[in-house]
Amino acid sequence: MDMLNKNDINTLTQLRKELHQNPELSGEERETAKRLKSFLKAYEPDEWTENLGENGFAVTYNGKEKGPSVIFRAELDALPIQERGGLKHKSKREGVSHVCGHDGHMAIVAGMAVALSKERPLKGKVTLLFQPSEETGEGAEAVINSPNFKNISPDFAFALHNVPGYPMHQVILKKGSFNAASKGMVVQLEGKTSHAAHPEEGNSPAEAMSMLVVGLPKLSDAIKDFSLVTVIHAKLGEVAFGTTPGEATVMTTLRTFENEPMETLTQYAEGLTALVAKEHGLLHSTSYCEVFQSVENDPKAWEHVNEAAKTLELKTKHIRTPFYWSEDFGQFSKITPSMLFGLGSGKSQAKLHDGSFDFPDELIPTGCSLFMEVVKRINN
Repeated sequence: MDMLNKNDINTLTQLRKELHQNPELSGEERETAKRLKSFLKAYEPDEWTENLGENGFAVTYNGKEKGPSVIFRAELDALPIQERGGLKHKSKREGVSHVCGHDGHMAIVAGMAVALSKERPLKGKVTLLFQPSEETGEGAEAVINSPNFKNISPDFAFALHNVPGYPMHQVILKKGSFNAASKGMVVQLEGKTSHAAHPEEGNSPAEAMSMLVVGLPKLSDAIKDFSLVTVIHAKLGEVAFGTTPGEATVMTTLRTFENEPMETLTQYAEGLTALVAKEHGLLHSTSYCEVFQSVENDPKAWEHVNEAAKTLELKTKHIRTPFYWSEDFGQFSKITPSMLFGLGSGKSQAKLHDGSFDFPDELIPTGCSLFMEVVKRINN
């Protein structure tokens, strides 16, 4: 079912570069979705599913007989990072760029539409999902909770992510947890302001804030499983030299390889915050943002990808340790057998989220062929 000819690959490469030039942040992917829909219409999907989260949509190709329903997902959103370098297809938006490779992921999944338009699967149905807001951890959950998602009802879900530092075209596989769970934790401390000449008349959260900045990262020492707490921002009061501060904020990222240890780490972090606040007579609150579940790869889905890579004679790398970065595809692994895997984008490639990163176009036919071989294994 590998049906991409040279003209198809050139068309997909041009699409990728157009997407790269016109990046949009999470929740703002309206023009990206519009551009993809315009592209996909020429390849005559059997079904369209709109309103999957903010700006998300899917197209489906039906088989000739009943069979499994399979999703292949790509991400629509870009990052608030200034692109560097002199690419001809450089981002046209100041401070916004596709330096994670989502433009390439979209081109790969769009390439499946090109292939499927030439030959439908024999059984079941194949749905190409274009998901918003992956970078903020909100998109997958919003898609799954959308009323229209019930029209898809997947039996399997698959996604890939390009991975710099690995040989070009190498398929990176892992059973179980593929990458980390993470969440942003925001701690607010509230004391009492006073004149800077009389700090004893107020209650500054400065010491408590300092204790949390030092203490929160040490929580990992008390947890058997891998965990990491990174303080990413702290703010004390306002710039007013006549005032003793009365408020403080500490922002951290909590990270674990699996979901259960994340619950433990969260409890420890909240417990330390409450203890420190109480000792200093402060009010406190905690809130969370950018919450990512660990992606748990299903054994059967893993087998489909592993065998597809063998059939295509692609080199594989079986890793033991999950990747430290997070991906909201973990929401799909909660509801259906799923598989997220890596596709090497070059040992000398710039790292993800680096301003000089650019998705290698030669991965487009590789990723598409691999996905199509999975379709063949499941639905033929």
